[in-house]
Amino acid sequence: MHTVHPTLLIGPSDWHSEHMPQSEFVRRIDALWQTHPAATRAVVYGSPRHHAELAYLTNLVPKLEAAVALLSRDGAPRLFLGGGPNMVGAAKPLTWILDLVPLRDGQAIGRAARAGASADAIIVIGSGAMLTAFNEAMGMQAPDVTAQLWTQMRAKSYHELSAIRGACTALTAAIAAVDHAKGESVTAAVLAGEQAANQAGAQDVRILFSRNGGRTLEPFVTLTEETVDPLQAYVAVRRFNYWAEGFALFSKQANPAKIKAMDILQKALAAIRAGSPTDGVAALIAAAIHPGAPHPVTARACLNSIGLDLEEPPYTDAGATLESGNVYSVKVGLTTTAGQHAIVSAMIAVHEDGHDVLWMNA
Repeated sequence: MHTVHPTLLIGPSDWHSEHMPQSEFVRRIDALWQTHPAATRAVVYGSPRHHAELAYLTNLVPKLEAAVALLSRDGAPRLFLGGGPNMVGAAKPLTWILDLVPLRDGQAIGRAARAGASADAIIVIGSGAMLTAFNEAMGMQAPDVTAQLWTQMRAKSYHELSAIRGACTALTAAIAAVDHAKGESVTAAVLAGEQAANQAGAQDVRILFSRNGGRTLEPFVTLTEETVDPLQAYVAVRRFNYWAEGFALFSKQANPAKIKAMDILQKALAAIRAGSPTDGVAALIAAAIHPGAPHPVTARACLNSIGLDLEEPPYTDAGATLESGNVYSVKVGLTTTAGQHAIVSAMIAVHEDGHDVLWMNA
């Protein structure tokens, strides 16, 4: 689920070859060339807000300004870094690419991409996140192949699944810390969750919570000594560039809304396998919620792909099917006829024989 984006990305996002070896990135780039046999150059754009494609191919997550990778079929890749020459040294630990230079403007990127390449041999990835002026300055009419790259990105490799499992471990620690501190105050619960995630190696953590019994969610923006019960929370944790997310409802006593939501979630998971239509899963959840009402947060998004982005496109809209090799966040949110609210969720990896539950809060 997309959340409020922080002003400045913080946390460790260094490239760890033991977790994501260079051979993994080489394999991804080779697959890109195989999908586009006529292409010899690829321009890959990423910003602090939109960088999943850039991170997939380079491991780099831009923190302050945009960055652009220039991939060549017959040469070494280059990374152009926003923020001036000082950013070159800061970016070295973040990527496996060795050729790092300052990013000046779109014209410089365009010239570098066209050098020794025909106009019809250049492809662009991530142009939807580009500033219009930057795109125009490159002076190219190259096709954007972001959608095709996302098709490739949906099938998670062994290393990607390991990274997501690492994020799930940090998520488990954060959720447990929120649960432990829930009786103190909202502030104590949120800060405990963030601290636990950071101690577990998270490079980013985002928490939403509810002060009205789960009816609405809000970000943490000010200190409050208020204690609420039940406490509905959403926690998203990123580690090794990959996300894990989870909804959990904390209460001192048995909560009928949570019990019902968890029961529906278990039924939905039992019906999920490769090839399952997403609208079928949504219909199953909606039918099980009746006579209650779907929660507004999850009414139109009961499941989505998750990995390098909290909501990886293409989104799981009506007509789509769950794919083997992909990782999904499955969510059940409801409002009971008694006016109680609850949102619960699970992270699953779908495969040909069914799925593995990567995370779920009981």
